[in-house]
Amino acid sequence: MELNLLALSIGVGLVVSLLFSEIFGLAAGGLVVPGYIALYLTRPIDVGVTLAAALITFFLVRIASTFIIVYGRRRTALMILVGYAVGVLLNSALAALLESAAQPVAPANVSPEEAARLLASGRAAIESGVIGYIVPGLIAIWLDRQGVVPTLASLLTSAIVVRLILILAVPEDLQWYEATPDAIPDVEEIQAG
Repeated sequence: MELNLLALSIGVGLVVSLLFSEIFGLAAGGLVVPGYIALYLTRPIDVGVTLAAALITFFLVRIASTFIIVYGRRRTALMILVGYAVGVLLNSALAALLESAAQPVAPANVSPEEAARLLASGRAAIESGVIGYIVPGLIAIWLDRQGVVPTLASLLTSAIVVRLILILAVPEDLQWYEATPDAIPDVEEIQAG
């Protein structure tokens, strides 16, 4: 039986999120979010861009709520929709920025193996971006409900706890995921398959 590390990470994240909610009274940015963040902890650009998208979403909806009436389901739907749009825009901006900064010409004294490694690391940097499409919106919902500092603190702490559990439970599978550039599927790949 093949292990689905994403499903395991989300399952462990659900348990950890529920425990954080019961013990500390803090939500970790949505029940499934710590599982996703835990898999991306070795990719700080992705985590940072995702948190930036969530914060931008939070502030945009907060500003919009001064002009329009947004409560309950409407607020939740608006957070997810704005989070999606901000995520897409940040992904596009980050890709354009990293592509423009990439140097296509390698120095003459670089070995072919080193050039291949540099190319792979450059490709990984260009593929950085927001984690999933709805994750920034889910985080923004909890930023709005319980505050920025408590949400970010509980999210990062719970993601680290999930990551530590994964390291203890399935270290070989986790190492394989980290070594394979396209191993971590995005949310849209999961929904499609």
